[in-house]
Formats: sequence, structure tokens, C-alpha cells
Amino acid sequence: MWLCDWGKEPEVSFFDSYKISAGNTHTCFPTRGRLLPVFLGSFLHSVSLVDKMSAKGKGGRAKKSGKSSSKSAKAGLQFPVGRIGRYLKKGRYAKRVGAGAPVYMAAVLEYLCAEILELAGNAARDHKKTRIIPRHIQLAVRNDEELSKFLGGVTIASGGVMPNVHSVLLPKKSKGKKSQ
Repeated sequence: MWLCDWGKEPEVSFFDSYKISAGNTHTCFPTRGRLLPVFLGSFLHSVSLVDKMSAKGKGGRAKKSGKSSSKSAKAGLQFPVGRIGRYLKKGRYAKRVGAGAPVYMAAVLEYLCAEILELAGNAARDHKKTRIIPRHIQLAVRNDEELSKFLGGVTIASGGVMPNVHSVLLPKKSKGKKSQ
């Protein structure tokens, strides 16, 4: 997460440098926050949608290049930016969908999946397994404080329950050997 200082009041943003108009660039500083992706700025900046819109005197069609590249490849993502954009438009969440919205959403979804899969992989390794099963995902999500809060109302199918034994039910510890 990035904290942008625009002079009047600080604002939270995921951009590492945000360009509003030609010549006005505002720098942003990293802040603490693990669940929200820090690296989104590089993804969105690599697409450089703002730079394409602010170019003057370059009317008409762009020159054809040898190979076409997908929006996901341009953004450096694995998740499908075009498909997410299509779903956003088809779902009628808003009348209009900006060009950067599907890129941003794909980056957030990719980050969350990577975070959950990393923790689930650690849980699988702890149980000496090489395949992640829903139980490992359940353990990973519920043991992480932020993910547990974020996915609090979510039921993971075949995830089981968290192991928990109330302290009253545990056997009492003896203080040591009895002296006779």
C-alpha cells in the first residue's frame, strides 16, 4: 500500500508514482499493510494507460507490430485481464468500466491467490504432503489473522474445523513429586 502526499492531505493509493496530467507527477511512499498488494503500482504503471491518453498529436491508428500481446502480458500478470473486464461489463456493476479497472482487479486477485497458496503450501509441507487439499487451505486461512478476518463468513468445502481444545478440559499438571 502506498501513501500519496499531494500537498493538501495524504491519500492512500496503490500507485508508486501517479500521473494526473502532463507534467504533474505525485510521488507516493510505501506504508505498512500485507494484505493489500504493494507491487500493484509496477503492474499498473507498466500498462501506462495515463501516458497513452495524454499523448498529443498522435492521432490515427498505431503501427502494427509483429506479434500481438495480451493485456495480461502487458501488465505482467497471470490472471486474465480481458476476461475480468468482460465480466465487469457483462455483470452491469456500473454503466461504464475504465481501462485500468480490470488490470487492477486482476492484480488484486492474483495477489490474494498467491498469498493463500503460499500459506496452504506451507501447511501441506508441515503435514508432509506434496498436494494441497481443501484442509490445507482452511488451516492456512484460519491461522492467518488478516485472511481469517477477510474470509470470516466463507465456508471452505471439505475444509474441516480448526483444532481447539478448551483449557478446562485439559488434564491438570502436577507440581512435581510428592514428598513422604
